[in-house]
Amino acid sequence: MKQVQGSFLTGYVTILVKGQMPELFFQKCVKRGILVWNVKKESQTACRGNVKLQDIKLIKEIKRGTDYKLSFVSKKGSPFLLKRFLRKRELVTGLLLSILLIFCLSNIIWDVKITGVPKDIEKKIVKQLDAYGIHPGSWSLTLEPPSVIQQKLVNDIPELLWVGVNKKGTTFFLEGVEKAIVKEKEVKGPRNLIATKKGVIQNMFVSKGLSKVQVNDYVEPGDILVSGKLNFAENENEEDSKKEKAKLVAAEGEVIAKTWYEVKVTVPLKANFEMLTGNKEKKYYLRFGDFKLPIWGFGEPDYKRIQQEENDNAIHFLKWKLPVHFVESILSEKQYEKLERTKEEAIQIGLKQAEKELQLRLGPEAKIISQKVLHETTESGKVKLILYNTVEENIAKAEPINQGD
Repeated sequence: MKQVQGSFLTGYVTILVKGQMPELFFQKCVKRGILVWNVKKESQTACRGNVKLQDIKLIKEIKRGTDYKLSFVSKKGSPFLLKRFLRKRELVTGLLLSILLIFCLSNIIWDVKITGVPKDIEKKIVKQLDAYGIHPGSWSLTLEPPSVIQQKLVNDIPELLWVGVNKKGTTFFLEGVEKAIVKEKEVKGPRNLIATKKGVIQNMFVSKGLSKVQVNDYVEPGDILVSGKLNFAENENEEDSKKEKAKLVAAEGEVIAKTWYEVKVTVPLKANFEMLTGNKEKKYYLRFGDFKLPIWGFGEPDYKRIQQEENDNAIHFLKWKLPVHFVESILSEKQYEKLERTKEEAIQIGLKQAEKELQLRLGPEAKIISQKVLHETTESGKVKLILYNTVEENIAKAEPINQGD
């Protein structure tokens, strides 16, 4: 038998047996269940053969009851190679440092690529990512999951409709979709400016066209505010002269009017809410499947109520994802607070809430100039308000002129 399968991995030894009829020693080994191969008789009193490294202890026990002399001729296999390698401390140290360096480099973000958005939004995304700690050179094991990052980006950048975050190796890939801002279709050609809401005119800024209303006039939706039809007829009774000398233009301008809105709000007199105190502790684990091995942060914090958050990141070595995860566990102290409001406080909160909701609906250009409480009731521990809001806003809208008339 030339070689036994797997013997190189476990290691094997060539032994030389000296004594009378040395082959009988190997026969005793076989009877004890020891695998022996490549047995060769070198002389009348010497014989050599290969045995597994794990059987050496048993062979020594067999030798004690005999007059044979044993000597080890050669040692082969991976255990002996490893032992020789470990003796070279400089080489071992260099190899370990190299592996550690590759491991560190494999878990650092080296590039962040953003696609699908204009340059101005891309700059905002880069700024936000930098605030989250995501930039070339950052340690990827302590970053939040991609799902959390993309939700933060959508919340913090109003121009984003959607963003996908994906980490491949040492690169972060982000693909965004810009919100499609629906603008009113621009009216081309001759046009009037008409009122979109009822109101009282406060100011007018007309750059083109003929004003049909004045300050303090009351208008209804559809009323012409600025006409795009300019009539230069000397005699207003001459219809033919009007048609010949009439000039059509695209009316331009702003008409600021005072408008009115009713807003309903409900404010509870009692409220329970949860808040974080700011105290927190961090723990770090290495996760193998369902098993977690703590590596930093032992014991439990002395908090009555705890909110736990976990960031789970796979560990990479070059392009391979290892079956080991680095887990950062954040334990934050939280408290439950009970809030009781007076009726007057609830009304003030309702006024602010209504103002914010109305401003959000009308846009930043509208100006809320006054608020009044029209109706107020208290039912089931809640204050219900109907508020009357006075607003100044631009009510002008372009409408094409029908030239067939």
